Amino acid sequence: MYRFVLTRQWVCLTLVALVLIPVMVKLGFWQYHRHERRVAQNELIEANLAAEPVPVASVTSPGHRVPRADWWRAVTATGTYDTAHEVVVRMRTSNDDRLGFHVLTPLLLADGRAVLVNRGWVPGGADSRSHPQVPPPPAGEVTVTGRLKADETSGGSGIKDRKGLPDRQVMLVNSGQQAEALGRPVLGGYLELTGPLPADGSPEGIGDPDHDSIGAHMAYAVQWWLFAAGVPVGWAVLVRRERRDREAAARAEAQTAGRETAPAA
Repeated sequence: MYRFVLTRQWVCLTLVALVLIPVMVKLGFWQYHRHERRVAQNELIEANLAAEPVPVASVTSPGHRVPRADWWRAVTATGTYDTAHEVVVRMRTSNDDRLGFHVLTPLLLADGRAVLVNRGWVPGGADSRSHPQVPPPPAGEVTVTGRLKADETSGGSGIKDRKGLPDRQVMLVNSGQQAEALGRPVLGGYLELTGPLPADGSPEGIGDPDHDSIGAHMAYAVQWWLFAAGVPVGWAVLVRRERRDREAAARAEAQTAGRETAPAA
């Protein structure tokens, strides 16, 4: 009755089904692990944002690679802004998704080292290569607070580090690159300024990272697992339908043959 499943067509269909099941199960776990990572990241962001600020020099140093556990950690730094070596970072968006620049200004510390401070977003100039209008930072010694971030790389950010850019424009926020320009040690990573922010709102402060949404990864995982469960069910439904169709065809053929062989009245 089910010998048709040994035909070439049905063997190929069965093999495809057997391949799809583990692939869909694996895709489900991939989305589930992405969900777990997102939840863990949200918890890390929330904890680091709520923590008491610590001196930046206590968590990073020149050449230090900021670990994920320290991302968004609240830190403080005291020094004077070095506007002579200030640069702007291209292709950055504001809190309402307008395209412009981030303003990156070194803060010179008392021990001769520096830390990069991302002071926020400003709109672009007349064209893509024009330098934007950048409000000056406070003069004299200041104490700033900010969120610690890791150095950007092309591999980690997906941003291509283009060459031949206009003077004082860069693509990535990277302490190693800026240390060469400054000619002094620069602490690894950088600060996203959270205070004090300019009274007139320019540069525009960078908003807090999203740590509330978890995305749809869990829903996608469940979908893939349901698809995987549906494959054998679908295969069984097709087999039963094929059996019924073959039985109906056989009965019709038998009836036709019976009428043809019946003696004439």
